[in-house]
Amino acid sequence: MSPAPAAPKLYHITHVDNLPSIVGDGGLWSDADLIGRGGGPTASIGMHGIKQRRLSLPLKCYPGDTVGGYVPFYFCPRSIMLFLLHCANHPELSYRGGQGPIVHLEFDLHEVISWADAQARRWAFSLANVGAHYCEFRNRADQLDQVNWPAVTATDFRDPDMKEGKQAEFLVQAFVPWNLVRRIGVLSAPVQQQAMRHMAGGTHRPIVEVRRAWYF
Repeated sequence: MSPAPAAPKLYHITHVDNLPSIVGDGGLWSDADLIGRGGGPTASIGMHGIKQRRLSLPLKCYPGDTVGGYVPFYFCPRSIMLFLLHCANHPELSYRGGQGPIVHLEFDLHEVISWADAQARRWAFSLANVGAHYCEFRNRADQLDQVNWPAVTATDFRDPDMKEGKQAEFLVQAFVPWNLVRRIGVLSAPVQQQAMRHMAGGTHRPIVEVRRAWYF
């Protein structure tokens, strides 16, 4: 175990074209809730098979709940999922647009926990890839040191243990509000301008920065 960062962050990646609907909805909905609301992302970047599986994948620390009923976050930018989008050659990916239009929504982990607790929304985090049968979940802030933080921050994840640890996720039941987004990281100035235009009509407009180090 290694101590958690003093001010850990959370990251949700999405296509820049999804920002208007996210802002319009007031935040991020889980896949299960999006389906229940009769909607979905404007530009889907996920793997359909994995998304379908998550809808029935048990969230072990909350009997009866499924991973797909929770909004997912990574503990780091430059995730393995982003790498797959960058390579654009995985057979289960229908999206082939690369990493250029992908934006990182950055949240403060402890702020998200405080909001969720105040709203009586359940939350949890995994210690590895949530789809792995051996994956363990935790639901207390004092267990954050059980996350493999060196793996989370690793830029070389060819080692299997590093790869598993880097895929740890933070999950919030159903919904997370847009006003908790603290920063948006993008790859290029054109996408930065596009993101800013998409938020122009909203009351909460987090800073949008070109963060080249968050990409491959």
